[in-house]
Amino acid sequence: MTRLALHWQIAIAILAAVLAGIITGTEMELLGVRFYTIYSFMGELFLNALKMLIVPLIMSSIISGVAGIGGNKNLGRLGGKTMGFYLISSLLAILVGLVAVNLLEPGIKDGQAVGAQLNLDYNDGQLEGLIDKVEQGASSIGDIFLRMVPPNVVAAAAEGKMLGMIFFSLLFGLFMTRIGREKGELLINFWNAIFDVMIAMTMWVMKFAPLGVFGLVAKTVAATGFAAFGPLLMLFITVLIALLVHAFITLSLLLRYVGGVSPLAFMKKMSPVMLTAFSTASSSATLPLTMETVEKEVGVSNGTTSFVLPLGATINMDGTALYECVAAIFIAQAYGLDLSFAQQFSIVLVALLTSIGVAGIPAASLVAISVILGVIGLPLEGLGLLLVTDRVLDMLRTAVNVYSDSCGTIIIARSEGETTAVDRV
Repeated sequence: MTRLALHWQIAIAILAAVLAGIITGTEMELLGVRFYTIYSFMGELFLNALKMLIVPLIMSSIISGVAGIGGNKNLGRLGGKTMGFYLISSLLAILVGLVAVNLLEPGIKDGQAVGAQLNLDYNDGQLEGLIDKVEQGASSIGDIFLRMVPPNVVAAAAEGKMLGMIFFSLLFGLFMTRIGREKGELLINFWNAIFDVMIAMTMWVMKFAPLGVFGLVAKTVAATGFAAFGPLLMLFITVLIALLVHAFITLSLLLRYVGGVSPLAFMKKMSPVMLTAFSTASSSATLPLTMETVEKEVGVSNGTTSFVLPLGATINMDGTALYECVAAIFIAQAYGLDLSFAQQFSIVLVALLTSIGVAGIPAASLVAISVILGVIGLPLEGLGLLLVTDRVLDMLRTAVNVYSDSCGTIIIARSEGETTAVDRV
């Protein structure tokens, strides 16, 4: 089992969990201990392990990432354009996801929240307390910005108020590069080392993901049968539609009206790259083919390609940001919560920041969604169930991520006066 790739281990664990949940139900015991209790323990232990990693992982990831960008003295005009495009494209992706999840409402069926079908544990009293907690999380747009600057960042992080920690980490990483070379390099090495340790710890925890997923899925199936798979399928369809809209409509409009190129011609040339990204589910593994195609087939200069694409593979995650937004609101809907504009704005803001900050870490989407849920005050019980459909969605997200990087490259090249093989006649 351990010789298989992680996604195959998780797939096998899901199938085993379905069988185990059906067979044991909620009452079958072994040596006086209910199987349902064992499933619950396995799932909760895995979620606790993820929670344990969140603060140091996010903090070190953002600080080291921002320091790496801020310390590059050669960014100049090209760097500013690149960062600007990636921020805009990620924001547009998040907004597409926001519209899709609010229109399709995958967390609601026949006018009722699907939390019971997903076996999210709460009663009326707990739900009322949860509603109060979420309302306190963001009552207005002004409140969101006040929470970005907490009086005690350590206390904010300890209480799960991640927005302040994210903002502090962004500032720390930026100013770390402005205190002199000797001290700056010392701090950069320090935070890079912490980030490497946290990556190693995260990889170790993710080795137990099949067991955690087994516990979470078996617990749900034991309590609700196959009812949970309906809402998860609806979530899958919602994310799929949103990703297709962003890739084929949003980015095509940017290509045509900002870049002045033919979206159809560009897409034809990039199709082998997108298929490779889909099959590998890795932006980094696809990067050499992406660079070769954009340079030789599309006709973008080597200077632009070699700068914009590697930076995009590191920080630009349109598909991931879109998925984070949809998944977080799906869980809120499943609890029966009607999020206000301010609360949804906070999701958009944190999804934008975390899509950059956690792009290069394993289980990036899980970590980012857990941060978003913490910001709006929701529990993480539904997080593990997202892994049921995550593999295929991860492949789709990666294809969109890579395509967005490529779109950014040609749009920036055109803004620099370059001519390409797909320019509009």
